[in-house]
Amino acid sequence: MFKSLVVAPCAALLLMLSPMAAKAAEPIVIKFAHVVADDTPKGKGALLFQKLVRQRLAGQVDVEVYPNSTLVGDADEMQALLDNKVQMLAPSLSKLIEYSPKLEVFDLPFLFDDDAAVARFQKREASRELLRSMAGRGIYGLAYWNNGLKQMTASQPLRNPADAAGLAFRIQPSPVLEAQFAAVDAKAVRLPFSEVSKAMQSGTVQGTEGPWSNLRGQSAAGKPSYVTETNHGVLNYMLVANSEFWTSIPFALRSELENIVLEVTQTVNAEAAAINQREREQLIASGSATLVTLTPEQRQAWRTKMQPVWKSFESQIGADIMRAALTVNRR
Repeated sequence: MFKSLVVAPCAALLLMLSPMAAKAAEPIVIKFAHVVADDTPKGKGALLFQKLVRQRLAGQVDVEVYPNSTLVGDADEMQALLDNKVQMLAPSLSKLIEYSPKLEVFDLPFLFDDDAAVARFQKREASRELLRSMAGRGIYGLAYWNNGLKQMTASQPLRNPADAAGLAFRIQPSPVLEAQFAAVDAKAVRLPFSEVSKAMQSGTVQGTEGPWSNLRGQSAAGKPSYVTETNHGVLNYMLVANSEFWTSIPFALRSELENIVLEVTQTVNAEAAAINQREREQLIASGSATLVTLTPEQRQAWRTKMQPVWKSFESQIGADIMRAALTVNRR
């Protein structure tokens, strides 16, 4: 009788615990949302992350990728991350300045000479500190994903700063980018990425800016479109996770995920330049846009016109960070 009394409670306890055990065995789900196509640097990076997690952590972690704003739109993705409706994003750095104003350093026009200078800066301690600068606000920075230098598109050729006067340019939400276009007497219009083509077609905006990999499909149908190769700014992303979610992942799993992030980041950044070069050639070959190549004197005129923006934002960004960025150029 004593044995049956012992066995009965144990059996009941096992029955109660079995749903919990089953639940514990379920994989951790990471919803990774983004707003661009699968064949962009960001899109390829998300899919590679999904693939490697599936290979190495099958049954433990499941990554769901949602491209092209299919789960959450451009304007709502940051709030979705903070609410843990999605667990991972790769937003452009401009979207993060609300949470860390020092990140505005990446928006300053003509600050970096080329992609190599950007990569060198990202290895500096000042840049690494920026990754963790939002952890207390619910955003855990994991890595920089590079997308290349920005070009300008417009409904007319842009050779000199005066050519931009009076035009409206689509921008991401950034006071620096607003000041950048104000410096050449142009108007900046904040719009989600998914609305750019429609805004170009309707005439709401007459121009935009972005790396070659994001320019495809943005030329207004039936209207002349010009791409000026300015290399004036940086459109890079930060791979981020919901802080509470990320730090709640068991240490061993989190360490392996961060190793995968590092591997994917190296691949994304290595391929970004090749993708942009290919997209540049394809856009020009398609005939949907005419390339405008600046002379060194013309590019310097743009830089001179926009450079006062640096001083305007020095107090928010920090003179030390700006110096660290400038020292990576090899003039």
